[in-house]
Amino acid sequence: MNKTILASIMLATASVAGVATAAMAMPAPVTVGGAPMYANKNIIQNAVNSKDHTTLVAAVKAAGLVETLSGPGPFTVFAPTNAAFAKLPAATVPTLLKPENKGQLTSVLTYHVLPGKLSATALRAKIKAGNGRAMFKTVQGEELTFTMAGRRLQITDSKGGTSTITIADVNQSNGVIHVVDAVLLP
Repeated sequence: MNKTILASIMLATASVAGVATAAMAMPAPVTVGGAPMYANKNIIQNAVNSKDHTTLVAAVKAAGLVETLSGPGPFTVFAPTNAAFAKLPAATVPTLLKPENKGQLTSVLTYHVLPGKLSATALRAKIKAGNGRAMFKTVQGEELTFTMAGRRLQITDSKGGTSTITIADVNQSNGVIHVVDAVLLP
C-alpha cells in the first residue's frame, strides 16, 4: 500500500477516535420532563421544553418574569412540577393566573428563587454548618428553611409546608434549577 494512503488512513482514524473520545468525555445533559436541559441555555430556554413544568412556565409568563429569568442571574430556582401545582386547592392556580392577581403570583414565584447559584452540595454544607438547618432569603424577601430528610434536601416555607428536591443540580447558563415536588407559599 502506498505510504501516503496509509498515512491518510491513520490520520483519519486518529481524528475519528479523538472526536469519539471527546464526545464520550462530555456528560449527557440532565433530562427533566422528558427534555434535555442544556447548561449553555438559560432557565427559561430549558424550562419551556419540560413537559413537567408547563404550569410553571405559564405562571412565569403571566407574572411577566420571562425576561428576568432569562437574564444573567445567577439564580437558584426551585421549580415545582405540574403535579406539585395540582396539589394546591382546585381554584388556586386559575385564580393566581388572572391579571388582577399578578402581584400575588409574582410573590409566590419569586419565593422559589434565591439570588446566586447554590448547588445541592452547597445547600447540604450550609445545613451541616447550621447544625441540621439552613435559612436563605428568597428574591421575594422572605426566608426558606432547608433541612435533610434522610438523603434528600427538604425545604420548609413560611406556612410550614414542605417540599423535597427530586432532581438537583440542573445547571443553566444563568444559574441552577432544583426540581421540587410541592409549591412553596410565602
